[in-house]
Amino acid sequence: MTIYKHLKFNEIIYKTEELLNISENRYKITVQVANRAKRKKYEDLDIIDDPFIKPIIRSILEMVDEITQPEIIGN
Repeated sequence: MTIYKHLKFNEIIYKTEELLNISENRYKITVQVANRAKRKKYEDLDIIDDPFIKPIIRSILEMVDEITQPEIIGN
């Protein structure tokens, strides 16, 4: 998992727009981001990575990374 420190507001907006442009259905991706953020909020109670990055922002950034970076599959 990437640690997102020192993010600028413009970078967050750019990544959000990128996620919305990649997705086929804006409503569906919005619900997925919200559910992931909600789950992360309660899963990461004990882990304090960076209190300045909200779960919703972390979820958006992770989802963009998952979609844009191809997985390496070993044979």
